Amino acid sequence: EFVLLGFNYSLKIQQFLFTVFFIVYLMTCLGNITILTTVITDYHLHIPMYFFLANLAFTDITESSVNTPILLSGLLSQHKTVPFKECIFHMFVFHFIGGAHIFLLAVMAADRYVAVHKPLQYLTIMNREVCLSLVTGSWAGGFIHSATQIALLLPLPYCGPNTLDNFHCDVPQVLKVACIDTYQTELLMVSNGGLLLIVIFVLLLISYTVILVKIRRQVTRGTHKALSTCIAQIMAISITFIPGIFIYAQPFKTFELDKVASIFFTVLVPMLNPMVYTLRNTEMKKSIRRL
Repeated sequence: EFVLLGFNYSLKIQQFLFTVFFIVYLMTCLGNITILTTVITDYHLHIPMYFFLANLAFTDITESSVNTPILLSGLLSQHKTVPFKECIFHMFVFHFIGGAHIFLLAVMAADRYVAVHKPLQYLTIMNREVCLSLVTGSWAGGFIHSATQIALLLPLPYCGPNTLDNFHCDVPQVLKVACIDTYQTELLMVSNGGLLLIVIFVLLLISYTVILVKIRRQVTRGTHKALSTCIAQIMAISITFIPGIFIYAQPFKTFELDKVASIFFTVLVPMLNPMVYTLRNTEMKKSIRRL
């Protein structure tokens, strides 16, 4: 079994943090369930962009539900033990959902690119079959990413230290307690996780830059709406990718900010995404009011 150190604060501070993160979790569920329900029930939103947004909201709910309860239970106890198999399963599910989330953000960028550059053919190109295929591909990509991570971890011997300096099981901490030199494995992990994050993040920034340049050349009501949507999505990908790159895009070393970045990446981002999309999207706000 592994021992999760969590947070070494006084009891009062941990109780305060428990209250804060419990409220964050409730807001995450409320915001994302609202998006899901709104997209499903409002026929005005039965278009590809909101279909992808609903899928993104689903990943936010599931990702938060995988990690936040562990964080909350850890704040109520000084040390929390996790069986080895449960730890491995948690990492698989976490990276499966997280990988699908990352690929969905890339799909949403491609959707906006088609909407801006091929507006008349948009609904023909992004038809139902294409949308379902893109979402299925995102989940398949998340599965392959997660399975690769676990396949690299499982053969390693774990016979010594069993203390993980985090609030949940994650690849960097588990890899560090293996009984052999893991430098080559760390490089493989970085190429599978961190390098993937960097490449997709750079490609997304380039694609959104191209989209914004295209939008600026056309000053109409529709392009203002597209501009607002693109700005919202740039905000969403930035708050998602930057903490993830900090954690996974380097050979795994221990930094004081690791826990903070991990909390932001796994707990706060799922709450911020619905705020970004609802506050920056006029059509979504109108639909929520109708709901």
